[in-house]
Amino acid sequence: MAQDHDHGSGHGPAHHQGGAHDHGPHNGSAQSHGHGGSHDHTHMDFSEMLPMLVQEAELFSPAYRQAAEWLREQRPGPRLIVDAGSGPGVISGLLAEKFPGARVVAVDGAETLLTEARARAGRLGFADRFSTIEAELSEGVGDLEYPADLLWASRSLHHVGDQRAALTGFVRSLAPGGTLALLEGGLPTRFLPRDTGIGRPGLEARIDAVHDEWFTRMRAELPGSVAETEDWPALLNAVGLRHTATRTFLLDLPAPVSDEARAFVVTALTRRREGLAEGLDAEDLAALDRLLDPDDKASAHHRSDVFILTAMTVYVGVKPE
Repeated sequence: MAQDHDHGSGHGPAHHQGGAHDHGPHNGSAQSHGHGGSHDHTHMDFSEMLPMLVQEAELFSPAYRQAAEWLREQRPGPRLIVDAGSGPGVISGLLAEKFPGARVVAVDGAETLLTEARARAGRLGFADRFSTIEAELSEGVGDLEYPADLLWASRSLHHVGDQRAALTGFVRSLAPGGTLALLEGGLPTRFLPRDTGIGRPGLEARIDAVHDEWFTRMRAELPGSVAETEDWPALLNAVGLRHTATRTFLLDLPAPVSDEARAFVVTALTRRREGLAEGLDAEDLAALDRLLDPDDKASAHHRSDVFILTAMTVYVGVKPE
């Protein structure tokens, strides 16, 4: 995406969404849904990834909360909301909070993550209007009791080989007049200044370039992969929706960051180091090693200039009545 292709909730060479799904070896996004890395989309240990998915989605919640509030203007009063590619259900909870009259259904292909989503609903007090469906998004969102009024898909679509077919399945599950909110693209997440004093300046830009190459390969290797120009409004129109709005939401956690944010930065940089090592040169790998060394005062564990800054774009399409 210039693109942070992570599933926040993400999944990359290391992760899955939603919750946050992070999507890649990784650019640090929440919610995202990617499931795989160096990238095996079918054999991921979601129980191992779960803490990171929750950590990311909760940290990115301010931006998701803004998006949910905006969606109340786009689609007021929905009866049924589907979170497609829900991950551990962090965003499902935000949607339940912002739409207190709605029933929320979380859909994900990983039962481990859905178990966490149900537990979360119980802790937050909306279990009486919350349910889950285990389904792969390439096959739609499963059997709903009745059509959805609002379907949210955050960085989960790009982990399906045939995105157009998946969108067509989403549209089938929408009620007439129903709204699809698609979060894809935006900007890469940044954690550090251009010149960190370690190695050559511009480390994160070079990591992003390697990540984009990895993302292209990941997409090409998905089952049933179909190349698709990432013109999301045009794609929404192509599957029978009317593109009605686009808005980008900023996540700005300036330095000095909280302990939780710093821990996430270390996790995200570690995933990039592990997942993208083959594409980075020796000097950049050495810089990452220093940035990840807890005994190095110039590392992300200690430095005062660590921040989190990213932008996430939501595209809205409405099904004709």
